[in-house]
Amino acid sequence: MAVDVRWATTDDAEALATVLCDMAAHYRQAPLDHGHATATARQWLGDESPAYPHFALAFAGSEVAGLASVAIAHPGIDLERLMFLKDLFVRNSARNKGVGRELIGFLANHCAGKGIGRIDLTTEDWNESALRFYNRLGAERHGQKIFLRLSGAALKKIART
Repeated sequence: MAVDVRWATTDDAEALATVLCDMAAHYRQAPLDHGHATATARQWLGDESPAYPHFALAFAGSEVAGLASVAIAHPGIDLERLMFLKDLFVRNSARNKGVGRELIGFLANHCAGKGIGRIDLTTEDWNESALRFYNRLGAERHGQKIFLRLSGAALKKIART
């Protein structure tokens, strides 16, 4: 399967929405309204700067096959920027066909070209297929960090202070 990966633009809002709707269903979340998802995707993509890409989309022929959602973080203690991979998702119809590998390769090429020293990511401890995939790529497990989240009431409480 030939896979084309590129940074998403506002013209890709509907394709991005399609993957986001599939991703919500895959993770057993409440169904997303495609129209609302498209409008939200268009807004997100319009807010992005070309120097700060946020979504990479993979296409197999004319069909959207998957996405990678990333953020670039600036210097840590080593003075190297890093890419944080928030989500990597491949649609069911494109699974096990090299789409995830193409997305990661696209991101790695971007990092190499921009002097970004690493890609950090998380995955659920129960997601054995993702863990095997990242292991095949050579990803190292780091036990040095604990994943924490501020959301909901805690986030609102902090915002009021």
